[in-house]
Amino acid sequence: MLTQSLIEKYNVAGPRYTSYPAAVEFVETDKPVIESYLVQRNSKPRDVSIYIHLPFCASLCWYCGCTTVITKKRDKSDEYLNYIEKELAYLAGILHPNHSVKQIHYGGGTPTFLTPGQLEVLGQMLHNYLNIDKNVEFGVEIDPRTFTGEHLQSLKKYGMNRASVGVQDVNPEVQEAIHRIQPLDMVKETFRMLRDSGIQSVNADIIYGLPRQTEALFENTLNAIKDINPERIAAYSYAHVPWMKPAQKLLKEEELPDANLKMALLKKATLFFEEMGYEFIGMDHFAKKDDELSIALKEGSLQRNFQGYSTGAGLDLYGLGMSSISSVGRYYFQNEKELDFWKKQVEEYGNAWVKGLPLTDDDEIRRDVVMQVMCKRRLSFDDIAQKWGINPKLFFDKELNQLDGFIDDGLLELNDDGIQVSETGKYFLRNIAMTFDPYMEARKAKPTFSKTV
Repeated sequence: MLTQSLIEKYNVAGPRYTSYPAAVEFVETDKPVIESYLVQRNSKPRDVSIYIHLPFCASLCWYCGCTTVITKKRDKSDEYLNYIEKELAYLAGILHPNHSVKQIHYGGGTPTFLTPGQLEVLGQMLHNYLNIDKNVEFGVEIDPRTFTGEHLQSLKKYGMNRASVGVQDVNPEVQEAIHRIQPLDMVKETFRMLRDSGIQSVNADIIYGLPRQTEALFENTLNAIKDINPERIAAYSYAHVPWMKPAQKLLKEEELPDANLKMALLKKATLFFEEMGYEFIGMDHFAKKDDELSIALKEGSLQRNFQGYSTGAGLDLYGLGMSSISSVGRYYFQNEKELDFWKKQVEEYGNAWVKGLPLTDDDEIRRDVVMQVMCKRRLSFDDIAQKWGINPKLFFDKELNQLDGFIDDGLLELNDDGIQVSETGKYFLRNIAMTFDPYMEARKAKPTFSKTV
């Protein structure tokens, strides 16, 4: 059972494991080495996923931890799309001619900062340079403040069939504190438009731990989500990291919920959504029982990448746009985060890879273990032995001996077959996965990660 004492005990700093190793371990890249690897990897057709980062926002949300460019000039997107096209042309030259794009995701920033016409230009670019599967899973992050019926038509024209709506919090006093004013009626209208147009998978994003949130106010947000009835819910923990995101210094720290209140909000949200019939997928994701994420969890095909939990197991992920991260085989590589430098890199090389990581054999084995914990809630010793040719009990002797605390707290069972996470343990997947992460030792003295709660 999820208790306040367990939440308090395991509320420590740690990675979100959208990758293993975490992105903080990335180092300066060697572009020719990566290009050579990608050419070799694409010597045969592969299924791929495309992420496009659209960084522009008309105003700054003070809590935001994303890579953004704040401007009201919509024409800035025209120049940005010109450089996206250069990246697409470069990528098309690397991919096998018979590749197939199974997933597309627009993130930000605010994708709907782009005008409907600009979104159509981008959609046409994708079809010009890439082989888009007719059943592609195409998701877009939606800001109700900038979303119109024209945006919807332009996105659907090129295949959007999923949407993720930024709700965050429905209370005016909280919205004022975070500098993001969007009346609940505006949010409901966004969901109505999406549903009326035939979009059958709509996600609602909310955040707990924001300034001025109380249990009573947070319940207003939970009840609003119940009324909206999305297919998926992401309940994110606000990560207060002003040393990394200076804009967060604009928030009044005395208005932030203390640790005990934040834990209470998490528990309230988790129990509320499960009572509504949502499946707890992991960390901060919930989905209806018949949703593809829930089905993937049951079937063991769930995966985790830089967009969170996903059904696209085995896809090579290519990120386009400033700050985007790619994950292809044994390589991670990340684009330049500063707009002008990103453009300069793309102009000169066709790509903007500046940081990344080639995975060692040890990294690959541990990535498999971490992702089994995060996505399957178990670890099969036979699976690891057959896949990697190791004796996992010997290889992870130190780590397995560090699981006693989790066992005593009823979070997992350890036997000759492997590890099985319990019903209570599913709320602490990050903590369990951290046991197998040797990079954590070097990070203990540095304020690198947010808290797990």
